[in-house]
Amino acid sequence: MSLLVISGAVIRLGGRTLLDGADLTIDQGRRIGLVGRNGAGKSTLLRAICGELTIDGGDIRLANRARLATVRQEAPEGPASLLDTVLLGDPERLALLKEAETAEPMRLAEVHERLRAIGADSAPARAATILAGLGFDEATQARPVAEFSGGWRMRVALATALFAAPDLLLLDEPTNHLDLEATMWLEGWITRFPGAVLIVSHDRGLLDRAVEAIAHLDKGKISLTPGGFDEFVRIRTEKAMQQNAAAAQIVRERAHIQSFIDRFRYKASKARQAQARIKALERLPQIDSVIEDTPTRFNFPQPQRIAPPILALDRVTIGYDGKPILRNLSLTIDMDDRIALLGANGNGKSTLAKLIAERLEPMSGEMRRGPRLKVGYFAQHQTEELVMSENPIDHMARALPRALPPQVRAQLARFGLDADRAETPIANLSGGEKARLLLALATRDAPQLLILDEPTNHLDIDAREALVKALSDFEGAVLLITHDPHLVDLVADRLWLVADGTVKPFDGDLDDYRALLVERARPAARTETITRKDDRRERAEARAALAPLRKQAKDAEAKLAKLTAERAAIETKMADPALYAPGRASEITAANARLAAIKREAAAAEEAWLAAEEAMEAAS
Repeated sequence: MSLLVISGAVIRLGGRTLLDGADLTIDQGRRIGLVGRNGAGKSTLLRAICGELTIDGGDIRLANRARLATVRQEAPEGPASLLDTVLLGDPERLALLKEAETAEPMRLAEVHERLRAIGADSAPARAATILAGLGFDEATQARPVAEFSGGWRMRVALATALFAAPDLLLLDEPTNHLDLEATMWLEGWITRFPGAVLIVSHDRGLLDRAVEAIAHLDKGKISLTPGGFDEFVRIRTEKAMQQNAAAAQIVRERAHIQSFIDRFRYKASKARQAQARIKALERLPQIDSVIEDTPTRFNFPQPQRIAPPILALDRVTIGYDGKPILRNLSLTIDMDDRIALLGANGNGKSTLAKLIAERLEPMSGEMRRGPRLKVGYFAQHQTEELVMSENPIDHMARALPRALPPQVRAQLARFGLDADRAETPIANLSGGEKARLLLALATRDAPQLLILDEPTNHLDIDAREALVKALSDFEGAVLLITHDPHLVDLVADRLWLVADGTVKPFDGDLDDYRALLVERARPAARTETITRKDDRRERAEARAALAPLRKQAKDAEAKLAKLTAERAAIETKMADPALYAPGRASEITAANARLAAIKREAAAAEEAWLAAEEAMEAAS
């Protein structure tokens, strides 16, 4: 069943046409990532789906009685606790509870039945679980929303949308205000969510692990590709290569025919042939070559090498106003180190970064730095320090007082701030362009140590990949704080865990850290004891259940094998360039739909198999 159908949608905004006959269908339970360049109209489309914006043409239809939820742009505020604020995300439950106070007996029975159906009794526990996943412990959940900063309150807004358990959930950059731990939790929550999700995100890891198809908004149209972002890039690249090859062939044919026409157009003996060639030239198809915009590139200046260690901490304690945050730190950093800091927000990651960047003095202990060490420091809060009326050239010229104008512009150009953007007032720059300026300022002195505190928050996918490549080429040390697992995987070769008031090397990779978080999140094992008689009875009942469980496991294995073979056949078909010929759009749509269905069916079969195996193991 289709929850949302977008047919021929046209949206014009500020004199620009963002959507021009766009089509998209979202079925129940589908998880789709919406991607496109900055300014393509992704967030505008979400607003139109919510009814906040009237479209200029076409149709956007939501299924009857389908419930829709999205994260409000305004952060919640007021004296209500975090838990009570999230509970407001289910208006039906609140209305029924209020009605139950005054309802007549006949109606009261219906109200209580509906409350049971929507799980009203478990609602506080569900809300608390969601808040805990987003970084709020039990004590924090009881505090008023007004006590928290804007970023933390936006987490509450996200929790409210997740708690609503809608049929269709719209998320616009949901990880921007999350740390790595909360991002990992959100990925898992989305994969388990039974409803449909449409996610606008620049987080490549989220788009790879949490969605089953990518909707690409480009030049006013929407195309749907099965799989995560990596699969989308692969298919798009193959199609581009095929299209470019076809375009090149047409160009060669045109050149050959035009050469004949130019030679013989005015020769009487060849006039008829020349006219035939002209008609042939007119019949050649027009194929647009897939030419990408100028690729995004970053380029860090290379530092001068200095002797190791470039920085060492010896039993250092740091904090604020006499209150220690991190204690007894003994760590070293060399020029070849690529370190990512793990740990929930509030544990002290940014505090450690400020210490190393000399924005904070140690309370005790010793910090030894190489005599020629230069440190570049990037943090999102530095955006507030920019002068809105000035432009990037003004900021860079002030940071490099001895540099000539061409050198100032060259440093900005390293991060994609071309002549036009370099002269644009800061107030008119996008969040991504401001982030590029901060990167340019942080690296202006060719530092040996680069500290990056959430560098990707406002960068699009292309810019994030450019940052990864630039860091790979950088010959200095990197200390990274980020919620982006993709960036950690590709950049860091060492992990430090910031937790329990200290910092220690983490022995493992990001997958090991994910497993650690899952282990910590498991509820405590049952503490109640049971008698031996009850234990024998439970085991006997479990053994009696083995026969049907074996059948369930066997049936699930057979179904998985069948689905795997069918998926391989469809993917082979979709890899055939002939499928993308004109007139075969319906076949592509059907294949995409079946792949999505296979993925859901395979997940259900795998879950059934796991349940059967676990039950048999418990009974054995």
